Amino acid sequence: MATRIDCDERRPTVQTRVWIDEHDWLHGIFKSPHNTSPRFRFPDLLSACVSLAFRDSANQARLITYVLTQLSLRDPKTERRSCDIWAPQFELLLDAHRGPWNSFPNSKFDIDAIATACVAVSRLSGDAVASVLRQVRANFRARCSTGNSPLN
Repeated sequence: MATRIDCDERRPTVQTRVWIDEHDWLHGIFKSPHNTSPRFRFPDLLSACVSLAFRDSANQARLITYVLTQLSLRDPKTERRSCDIWAPQFELLLDAHRGPWNSFPNSKFDIDAIATACVAVSRLSGDAVASVLRQVRANFRARCSTGNSPLN
């Protein structure tokens, strides 16, 4: 007899894709000597970039401007890498994907393009690696305080 699948069970992470240059930059942070104790993984790093990009209206405007003026000029067949992201930050990507700037009659960008732009915009900040790692720790603390601790 087949077992019933619990449709309400949600995974804590969602798989998306990030364009190769930004993925390589995240990999550099992952391997960085500053990423220690604990060593944060790709879902943490990508989620931090998304959190930073949606932190306030100025960063959101910077993100949209980057997508429209920079990312749109890149080869759309650019290689991508799979990358997990924590569910709360994936919701931010979905909200942006459904936003008016990305809806008819405007051009439509895929979620992976928006995720890539979040990394690219985070990368442009003054002390990018330190900023991302600070946000990783803030996201980690928030996850643990809402009952999504690694111990659960």
